[in-house]
Amino acid sequence: MSYFTETLERLVTARGQSRSAKSVEVFGWLILLEGGSILLFPHFVAEILNLPPLVEQAANYFRLVGVLVSGLGMLYIASGRLNAAGFVFASLLGRPLVPFAMAILWYLDIIPGPLAVIFSIQDFGSFLWTLKTWRAESPNSN
Repeated sequence: MSYFTETLERLVTARGQSRSAKSVEVFGWLILLEGGSILLFPHFVAEILNLPPLVEQAANYFRLVGVLVSGLGMLYIASGRLNAAGFVFASLLGRPLVPFAMAILWYLDIIPGPLAVIFSIQDFGSFLWTLKTWRAESPNSN
């Protein structure tokens, strides 16, 4: 079996997936759903997030954000399904920084407070889930 075929099979079946990799995959599905919603329904998502009404150019830029968020979601999904331990660890480095970034963006009046809180809770909560499962899987865990 070729390496490509074997990897594709692992992607489809998630064979050997750890619990921490599963948490990364679930987070990926969540942000893929969010990105897809922004891409397909930018005006509706902006209304839900209590953002000002979007003019057409702003809606298109918001759609571009949706593409980027969806791509990140796919990266998380594929890495989780393939049990990429390095990616799981790397996600533990980046996700806890989101609340600080959101606080700065809110302080600078770039994003509304409720949006900053939602993203902070989502990212930090998923970080805690991944950290807990990763530590439980660690050979040195007590």
